[in-house]
Parts: sequence; C-alpha cells; structure tokens
Amino acid sequence: MITLITGGVKSGKSSFALKLSENFEKKAFIATGVAFDEEMKKRIEKHKQERIGFDTFEEPIEIYKIIESLNQKYEVAILDCLTTYLGNLFYYEKDIEYYTKKLIDSLQRINYNLIIITNEVGWGIIPENKLSRKYVDILGLLNKKVASLSDNVYLMVSGIGVKIK
Repeated sequence: MITLITGGVKSGKSSFALKLSENFEKKAFIATGVAFDEEMKKRIEKHKQERIGFDTFEEPIEIYKIIESLNQKYEVAILDCLTTYLGNLFYYEKDIEYYTKKLIDSLQRINYNLIIITNEVGWGIIPENKLSRKYVDILGLLNKKVASLSDNVYLMVSGIGVKIK
C-alpha cells in the first residue's frame, strides 16, 4: 500500500507520517536530505531524533534501489521527501526523466506499506526564473504520478491531515 502525504512547508507532513507508522514494528526511513549547510544539518538532526525505532537509509539520488531493497524486510517505510529528492536531481545535474521513471517503476513493485512525503509548491506565484518554473512543473507532474499510484492521499493543512483519496 502506498500513502502520499502532501502539503506546504511546516504543515505537519513528517509528524503525520510518523503517526501513521507507529503501529508497525519493522520500520524503515528513506532520507533524501543532504546537509549542504549548517541549517540543513540542524534540520536533519531534528528529524533523526523524531524517528526512533526506524532503520534509516540515506540516499539522495538512487532511492528506487532502496525502495526495492526493502521488499520482504519491512512492514512500513517512510520516504521523506520527493521535494528534496527532485532538488537533488537538479543540484547534481542528473537525468531527471530517467530517475523519476525508475522511482515510479519501483513503486509498482513494493510489498510493504510505503508512506511518501512531498510538498505542494505550485500554489503560489509563478516563479520568475526558468529553472524554478521547471522545478515546480516537474514536481507537480511527479506528485500527480505518485498520487495516481497511491492507495491513500492526504493533504496537510495547518497540522491537520485531510484525506483526499
């Protein structure tokens, strides 16, 4: 089963994902964040402290390999998050179409509960630069594909999870 949790920054997505996973015993956490600066290091450390009881797999690019490797080993996994993952693909100048296709393909082969976190970034103004517009467009399309494969989709609004699928 796949559950997608989407919403704005600091809307409670990670906390909600942790709550959904609390009744499982064998848990994994797929972390996509890279500590590029001190502020990001602090964010990552805070998240690590919140996820006690999880086996953590840190992977910024080839998350499809981690997703598939968890089959038969875990009851639930949290992937946090698609937004950062896509940013990593841009930052490291990877073939975005290739990696997002591999991700989508891997989602169709899982046999555990996967909770995926993402952000809604296209609800504001249209970004003024081409790279940002490309990022927003690709993330929107990726979110749509993942939502179509998901059994459950939640939108976080001010800390409240609203089930939309």
